[in-house]
Amino acid sequence: MSTAIIAAIVIFLALMFLKVPVFAAVTAGTCIYLVMTPSVNGIVVVQKLIAGMSSIPLLAIPFFVCAGILMNMSGITKRIMTFCVAITGRMTGGLAQVNVLLSTLMGGLSGSNLADAAMEAKLLVPEMEAQGYSKEFSSVVTAVSAMITPLIPPGIGMIVYGSLANASVGRLFIAGISIGLLLMAAMMVLNYFIAKKRGYVRLREDKITPREFWMAFKQAALPLCLPLLIIGGIRIGVVTATEAGAAAVIFSVVLGIIYKELNLKKILQAMVETVSTTASIMLIIGAVSSIAWVFTKEKIPQTLLSVIVSHIDSKFVFLLLVNLFLIIVGMFVEGNAAAVMLIPMLAPIAAAYGMDLIQFGMIWVFNMSIGGITPPMGTLIYVTCGVTGCKIKDFLREAVPYFIMLFICLMLITYVPQISLWLLDMIWPA
Repeated sequence: MSTAIIAAIVIFLALMFLKVPVFAAVTAGTCIYLVMTPSVNGIVVVQKLIAGMSSIPLLAIPFFVCAGILMNMSGITKRIMTFCVAITGRMTGGLAQVNVLLSTLMGGLSGSNLADAAMEAKLLVPEMEAQGYSKEFSSVVTAVSAMITPLIPPGIGMIVYGSLANASVGRLFIAGISIGLLLMAAMMVLNYFIAKKRGYVRLREDKITPREFWMAFKQAALPLCLPLLIIGGIRIGVVTATEAGAAAVIFSVVLGIIYKELNLKKILQAMVETVSTTASIMLIIGAVSSIAWVFTKEKIPQTLLSVIVSHIDSKFVFLLLVNLFLIIVGMFVEGNAAAVMLIPMLAPIAAAYGMDLIQFGMIWVFNMSIGGITPPMGTLIYVTCGVTGCKIKDFLREAVPYFIMLFICLMLITYVPQISLWLLDMIWPA
């Protein structure tokens, strides 16, 4: 490894610790490498930056981002929440269970964990506190449940992984449903025991009548069709992932018009937010693509592959080390930046050990989701606590049981492949 690449990595990490925007930190590292390596033509690096943002599968990102924003502006969240209350109202834990189910269903609509966390922190946490739930518990449930969003299609992380690992985005979407449901069930079980121990009340004691259930379902029925539209369209070959994103935008606008909550002003606002969000994602992907080319030129992936394969015989040991490594990476590096840097290195190694790239994709996305609630990066922590006013130290203390639960889920996903693949094998066999 040359002095120039070491300097680039040091500069990048130092700027990340100083909370410099990811794309700027990565670009600074690349520039240092170019200055210290006159033999490398800077134009090539710029070309790689542009090429990194020109991948066809990445076209799905702005469409799904736009669809999620429009869904939130169309009053769909409240309709989905009414349906969640109808289903989980009698469960021990009441609003905590509503919180988890709402995140699961909204994951198929918004695709953004930060948007989901902010929305639920504003919508549910004040009501949870009014019913006697502690601020810390309410904030933790909101942040951790928002982890489900990138696991349920159309998760942006799965699109990025698919484009970098040359894996089917449609198959990743289906596998993600299994993982999202696993995390939902695990959270609900943990919520039950915590709520029972602390005496948190149910929302209702009487059983819901068929008429009440039907009224709640009727309000949510059309929005809940969106995941079916996406998965079904991709599976039967009517649309690609990108075209499904465009269809989701149209579907969102139609729903907004039907519910009479979407007007021209809101549509224009959604366009502005879409451009801003997409630009931030693509800047990161482009910047990291350039430094990823530098790593490839320095033969770092090849060296890493050679060292790992020659020293680790067991796939199970490799997976354990990868999980520990990715948890640490997720604590310091934004998920999309980590993806562009590491997936081209790790996916071939996983394939060399005979791993299914879809399952490895689920391991990747789950690890990056954990990064959202682990400091110092911990974006879900800061978004949720910023809205609720919860102190970070109180949040982390309350989150300990949930960290244990997440680690158990991660080990299950890692060492029991059928958890990721059972639904995929049933719907879309290889």
